[in-house]
Amino acid sequence: MKVYRLKDVQERELVPGGKVRFVHSDAMTLAFWTFEAGSPLPEHAHHHEQILSVVKGVIEFVINGENEIVEAPASIIIPPNAVHSGKCRTDCTIIDAFNPKRQDFAVLDA
Repeated sequence: MKVYRLKDVQERELVPGGKVRFVHSDAMTLAFWTFEAGSPLPEHAHHHEQILSVVKGVIEFVINGENEIVEAPASIIIPPNAVHSGKCRTDCTIIDAFNPKRQDFAVLDA
């Protein structure tokens, strides 16, 4: 059994105001984010299916041009290749689950 204690996982600032810790299995990636109020999540898309869970805070989120204000606790399912972006209206804690594994993030931990 492999146990990941998040306090022992390296934290990175990948976007301004957004810090993340990653946990990877062979098939998927979990990302544990903290964002400062006002932090942008730049528009992007990827081939992974993603479930974004807002644990704390309020985020304005856009998927394929559809805008929604999402307040914790809530989750958003983001289909593969969907163009998405967001902006944290408050300090936020977010957990992302990606399938398949985010190799682009995994190489940061290699």
